Amino acid sequence: MEGNVILALGLTLFAGLATGVGSLIAFFTSRTNKKFLSIALGFSAGVMIYVSLVEIFVKAKDSLTAALGETQGYWMTVVGFFAGIIFIALIDRFIPKKNNPHEVKTVEDVHAAELNAKAINEEQLMKMGLFTALAIGIHNFPEGIATFMSAIQDPNVGIAIAIAVAIHNIPEGIAVAVPIYFATGNRKKAFKLSFISGLAEPVGAIVAFLILMPFLNDVMFGVIFAAVAGIMVFISLDELLPAAKKYDETHLSIYGLVAGMAVMAISLLLLA
Repeated sequence: MEGNVILALGLTLFAGLATGVGSLIAFFTSRTNKKFLSIALGFSAGVMIYVSLVEIFVKAKDSLTAALGETQGYWMTVVGFFAGIIFIALIDRFIPKKNNPHEVKTVEDVHAAELNAKAINEEQLMKMGLFTALAIGIHNFPEGIATFMSAIQDPNVGIAIAIAVAIHNIPEGIAVAVPIYFATGNRKKAFKLSFISGLAEPVGAIVAFLILMPFLNDVMFGVIFAAVAGIMVFISLDELLPAAKKYDETHLSIYGLVAGMAVMAISLLLLA
């Protein structure tokens, strides 16, 4: 168990710090490979959807039916699943759209922002960047819990989720770094704040470890795992797939989606 805890914390740190990678991409590349972005986001969604519905939901159901009986356990699994969806949807609902970190930003957006920067007050730009960083922190907190709890139960599933979350955190890093850079002209500061905003992911993991782990039993585990499945499915359908389709060419996002599902399916088969 101790080894799993260390691995789980490491995976959430890896996923969260991908926001820093996004800021580096924004500063040091001249254009976005939109085909790759579309495929990568679709792939991430495919991994999340497959592992949530085929692996996490099923394990939650098995745990709850073993503890509560077939009927009550199945009902509790479904309730937990939709509770996770409602939870992440409410978080998303109360983040203003202009500060929503899941509005994907490309490198081209950086250059567009540069052209428009003179027309925007530096204080407004700084506020926009800080609000976006806060929004990412709020979003990443439950994602950190999801990644941590998945890795505790099954390290292979945790690794898959961490990679998928990391892919979708990269555009979030761009969303934080761009306004802060143009407000301050300081790449280091923009990168640092983008980097820090991703730390909400491991903070969520630490909270899960300190608060949830001491009370973890079959029922609590099942409910949390079912909620994790709901959170992952909502993120995929509401954020990743629309962003992937935005830059889609000749169904690349769907090919990425299917590839993500296939890779996840084969991984689970090989590691079973």
